[in-house]
Amino acid sequence: MPITKIDNITRNFFLGFIRLHILYHASVGPIFGLDMIRELAAHGYSLSPGTLYPILHGLEGEGILESQKQVVGGKVRKYYRATEEGKAVLAKAISQVQELIDEINEP
Repeated sequence: MPITKIDNITRNFFLGFIRLHILYHASVGPIFGLDMIRELAAHGYSLSPGTLYPILHGLEGEGILESQKQVVGGKVRKYYRATEEGKAVLAKAISQVQELIDEINEP
């Protein structure tokens, strides 16, 4: 089935939601890729590593996340945390999302 314009628009919306979800979890505590794939799947998002890792690297490049490598079970795992700037971005986004939800729910 060919991808439609609506599919592309929907995907862009969901990528924004996914970024917010990642930023939220990274502000609560350290996250790593595979765990976030599982977390997002629990909320109905199906992401491959090829989609998730560029998002994580992009957020890190923007200074929203920072990473630290740790050895876990003999393997190196990269953990991400929200920076102070990332936490400020999240707070602003939460406020804007809440404002939108309130507006959508007005009678």
